Amino acid sequence: MDSGHGNMMEADSKPWNKYQNLILIGVAVFLSLGCWLTDPLDLDSRANAVVSVAVLMVSLWVMDALPMPVVAILPLVLFPLLGISSLEKTAGSYANPVIYLFFGGFMLGLAIEKWHLHRRIALHIIRATGTSGDRIVLGFILATGLISMWLSNTATTMMMYPIALSVISVIARNPQQNSNYPYFNLSIMLAIAYASNIGGIATIIGTPPNVAYIGYFRSKYQTDIDFMSWMALCLPISLLLLGSLYLVMVKWLYPSRIRADQSSSLYISQELDSLGRLTTPERRVLVIFILTAGMWIFRALINDAQTWFKLDDTIIALIGAILLFLVPSGSDTGKKTFRPLLEWEDTSRMAWGILLLFGGGISLAQALEDVGLISQLGSWLGNIRSSPVAMIFLISILSIFISEVMSNVAQVIVFAPVVSSVADNMGIDPLLLGIPMTLAASCAGMLPMGTPPNAIVFGSNHIKMKDMVRVGLVMNLIAVVVITMFVWLVKPMIFG
Repeated sequence: MDSGHGNMMEADSKPWNKYQNLILIGVAVFLSLGCWLTDPLDLDSRANAVVSVAVLMVSLWVMDALPMPVVAILPLVLFPLLGISSLEKTAGSYANPVIYLFFGGFMLGLAIEKWHLHRRIALHIIRATGTSGDRIVLGFILATGLISMWLSNTATTMMMYPIALSVISVIARNPQQNSNYPYFNLSIMLAIAYASNIGGIATIIGTPPNVAYIGYFRSKYQTDIDFMSWMALCLPISLLLLGSLYLVMVKWLYPSRIRADQSSSLYISQELDSLGRLTTPERRVLVIFILTAGMWIFRALINDAQTWFKLDDTIIALIGAILLFLVPSGSDTGKKTFRPLLEWEDTSRMAWGILLLFGGGISLAQALEDVGLISQLGSWLGNIRSSPVAMIFLISILSIFISEVMSNVAQVIVFAPVVSSVADNMGIDPLLLGIPMTLAASCAGMLPMGTPPNAIVFGSNHIKMKDMVRVGLVMNLIAVVVITMFVWLVKPMIFG
């Protein structure tokens, strides 16, 4: 009966989804043409064309009417046709160095996932934290947050999701009196989603918004943000938010009161036993990962110690990626093999669309800046008389709540030039507004559409909308306060 109902729902929804997308595309085109024909901002023809394209792209991103990477390549067609910029100049944005930084990070993530190193790390952390309800949730928060610093938040969530479902199943087999299992199930699912989002803010490659903002900042100010400086500021923020997530869920809103028992410990041990000893491919991937992370962390020291070459984060990421294709895996089912750790076929699982998305965003931001629109908007916002710390708080709270209904990558792409112009007009370091805008965009937790991890865990049937809104609102407010205070007080000590 349930199955039939589900099929009927699916059959009814397909034509609506098809026509819904067509309607949304039509609305976006109508808004763009309306902007172009009426010129509400009284701009010159070239600037008005850029605004019209921006309205079209942002509308399609917000309404999710077309895949985001498809929207991102529109500048390659529209900019030359409308006389905004040449095809050569537009295409240059799609080869920005920051795109290759993320490419290298993707390769590392693929290798870690291919050889199951991520699963081993996660299970060891969970076993180390203990098997009571609270400690299991803490273990998932720590494991997910740590892995998400190096893998995309979506990949991390999808990797932890089946492990969490298995643990929920094991815990349910031995019910305890006075324990609240729905609260435990809710907490562990929300922990995966929120920790994936929060963990990703700690490193440059941890989440796409970080890469998008840094790419814009480098191109605009010709100034580098090194891997270690970003981590020095954002890792403490990430850890504080992960700790707050634990306290909010299991100590305040949803205490499960599940005590430690042997069955949970046995499950974790069995999973680790099934993985066996650390394999040769795992060891080699781990070595390359540590080597790459070490070069990111100590890049400045390496560059200062010699004059033969100069490393930057993109070159380091590409070195790590190339090594994965050069180093043999060593052993495969007991037989010696010269197959490398990564083969090109493995890249079919990579999110290539994200790279196009960055290119489209950089291209749009460059066009908006070239026609003077960004500086005008920044001047208008800069007229808001407030102290820098109040502006940081305002930018953070706007960013985190806008991100609930808009893709955080698209949001950062659109707002990075705006907050930079505001900072320039206020006479303050643009990082004081750009970093909080970027970090807050990754912390949305109230709605399933806020981030892909939210949507993934919401489909587990262990989460009700009111519970996600409740926890997400509390975490949003905590994130705004923590981000504001850290950026205002700690950022000058690290970045100057």
